[in-house]
Amino acid sequence: MDATIPDLMHANLLEVFGERDRDRRRAAIARTYTEDVVMHDPEGVVTGRDALDAKVQTLLDGAPGFVFRAAGPLRECDDLGLLGWEFGPEGEAPVVTGLDIVLVVDGRITSVHTILT
Repeated sequence: MDATIPDLMHANLLEVFGERDRDRRRAAIARTYTEDVVMHDPEGVVTGRDALDAKVQTLLDGAPGFVFRAAGPLRECDDLGLLGWEFGPEGEAPVVTGLDIVLVVDGRITSVHTILT
């Protein structure tokens, strides 16, 4: 059974970008994204699961004690999902906020566009 867009958006935010344990994160990446996933953000573009994992690792290493949390409702239309998020110290105001927009093909995320707000 294919994952739903809400399942994939949750995994993208919390099980991948919010997961500091590399083994758990890599398992989530394998079930959440296509092998050739492309991620676009203000820093540039990365392609592939390994590059995505390295990007997440760098982000989390640079922000010890920070956590991701959803902000606002998840939206979906056909094969697109959109979810707002916050990132900052646990229990405190966020330091950065943004939106993730994903394209889903055959039950996996094939592209992620991150917009900082």
